[in-house]
Amino acid sequence: MHLGLLSYFAILFAFIALELATRRFTPAYASRRELLIDLSFLFSATVVIGPLLAWFLAWLEHTLFPAYAGVLAGTPVWLQFLAFLLCEDMVQYWYHRSVHRVPALWPLHLAHHSAPYMNSLVTYRNSFFYILLFPNIWLASVLVYLGFGEVFLVYSLIKAVVTIGAHSAIRWDRFLYRHRALQPLAWLVERSISTPATHFAHHAAVENDGVGHHSGNFGNLLFFWDVLFGTALISRRYPVAFGLEANSPDAQRPWSELMFYPLRRRARTAPAQDPGLAAQAAPVRS
Repeated sequence: MHLGLLSYFAILFAFIALELATRRFTPAYASRRELLIDLSFLFSATVVIGPLLAWFLAWLEHTLFPAYAGVLAGTPVWLQFLAFLLCEDMVQYWYHRSVHRVPALWPLHLAHHSAPYMNSLVTYRNSFFYILLFPNIWLASVLVYLGFGEVFLVYSLIKAVVTIGAHSAIRWDRFLYRHRALQPLAWLVERSISTPATHFAHHAAVENDGVGHHSGNFGNLLFFWDVLFGTALISRRYPVAFGLEANSPDAQRPWSELMFYPLRRRARTAPAQDPGLAAQAAPVRS
């Protein structure tokens, strides 16, 4: 098995082990359905679609542009890392933002927000076509082909730690908030990378309570993109509930639709819509 994939699993299982040790993992699974959804999506993302997409893109690049393999390998490491931040992480920010803002794209991302809890496995709860259409993966593959492969391995592992940590039930950022001496560091961290407080807000079941923020906090590795592009909400609080509202028509979509939309979809009484957009259109009740 590829070293990178083994490393991803090691990071994921380390977070799960911490969640289990602190009894924050299993309480999330009130039903077997949710556990099976998470495990099947993890398998799809890491064992099926991820490796297949990587193989296909490598084959495509070698076939179409054989003379360009490794041509930029001599680029300084700092510049390679910057290229991934811009062409991979910032592009993912805009892709993530678009699926929340464009109603036709929202069903592709629905599975990720259908979980009524937060833990490490939710990180990989993404539909087949949502991953397949990741523009950042396609662009990162080009950079790897041009010679940035070693830097990408380090970059992707750093991103895995941050993104899994931002979904994890560990809520590691509470340590920074509890100690006055760490407040300057907390201020810097929460504006630089995704943290549980900022990303949990993005998964909140309620939007207009000063904590939930479906319509923002889109960053993956860097939360700085939200700060830069005006979609950040920093409250240093955690939502009391996650996922979709119980009366939402999207709350109980079948597994096949969550995974394979639009190949599998049932008739809708109303178009699926990001709850954050609906909340913005609704009046705020005091």
